[in-house]
Amino acid sequence: MLNINSELKGLYAIWYRELLVFMREPSRLIGAIIQPLLWLVIFGTGLGSIIEPGAVSGTNYQQFLFPGILVMTVLFGSLFFGLYIILDKRIDFLKEVLVAPLNKSTMFFGKALGGSTDGLLQIIILMILGAIFFGIHFSLLTIILTFVIIILLLIAVTSLGLAIGSIMESPEGFGLISSFVIFPLFFLSGALFPVTNLPTWLRVIVTINPVSYAVDALRSVILGITSYGLPLDFTVLIAFTVIMVMVGTWAFKRIKL
Repeated sequence: MLNINSELKGLYAIWYRELLVFMREPSRLIGAIIQPLLWLVIFGTGLGSIIEPGAVSGTNYQQFLFPGILVMTVLFGSLFFGLYIILDKRIDFLKEVLVAPLNKSTMFFGKALGGSTDGLLQIIILMILGAIFFGIHFSLLTIILTFVIIILLLIAVTSLGLAIGSIMESPEGFGLISSFVIFPLFFLSGALFPVTNLPTWLRVIVTINPVSYAVDALRSVILGITSYGLPLDFTVLIAFTVIMVMVGTWAFKRIKL
């Protein structure tokens, strides 16, 4: 019989362990912050210099790029969190977790929440830097909606990364598969460009990419710019999160050591 109290304690223990691992490696946090800042400063300034003012719906290009950079941070950080499943296999930590009297779904959610917490800390820092250096204005409602969108995306992408990590045997294989997943999701999401004037074939691809709706939702709440409408953005994002959690849980339950 499922012991709710034990499951909650196990969930907390796994989440806390993942958080401690992250906090003990400050280089991960520093690297995760520097990369998006370089995109904003170098890519945003360079490409922004050839884009006419107002061409991106009345904002400068760095501000237009900012929501996409938040999504990029989630994608690159959270998807690769699944790599730690493979590393845990190699040091036999995962074996110790799997023999614990816990439901495998609890173990999966503990890891997914741990990876999502790590990503949320990075996003909070980027939001503070965006407000200070890039002129991004956050109201209380904007902050709340941004967190909701980011948390949904974090859970979805972390679950996807854990699913890949559960079925892969080597870091090299994980990196190869992840690259095939992460780059199309990012570059075909409208994170770097407006989607209004795209060729039909490219716009169709962007439209069926679920990450596009996360980018659009963030632009809507942060900048007031939307291509699909916030209700549709949330509908697609919630559906994407639910599907990825189901896929991740299924893969984790069938993990082989």
